[in-house]
Amino acid sequence: MDQTPPVEGLHHIGIAVPSLKDALPRWTNDLGLTLESVDEVPTEQVRVAVLRAGTTRIELLEPTSPTSPIAVFLQKRGPGIHHLAFQVGDCQQKIRAMAAAGAPMLSDAPRPGAHGCKVAFVHPKHLGGVLAELVEDPHHD
Repeated sequence: MDQTPPVEGLHHIGIAVPSLKDALPRWTNDLGLTLESVDEVPTEQVRVAVLRAGTTRIELLEPTSPTSPIAVFLQKRGPGIHHLAFQVGDCQQKIRAMAAAGAPMLSDAPRPGAHGCKVAFVHPKHLGGVLAELVEDPHHD
């Protein structure tokens, strides 16, 4: 019997914010996290600020379109935790294994994510209201 490919760890916590300009000083100056980069992911209509708290990665997510998933999230729920992202070795393999186990996936193939990662999302109804992202990160140790 095939075993589900393992999750290698928590990759990051995604936090929806209406404005990186307004949010970043609170996370960097006030809290003291280190800003690593700010990148845009056109396929997801989002600008991503990557922060470090020791070995923990936090991503602030700002919508770049009023119809983006992050904009819709902000309209419905306001700023806050958007998703938990889990590091996987092979995103496509994990999608297939989870779908075969009955998990509702939001796509059947990985999409481009920030920093050259491949990503896919698991519908929040599968994990009790938590949106999970699967991340295949080519820069992961």
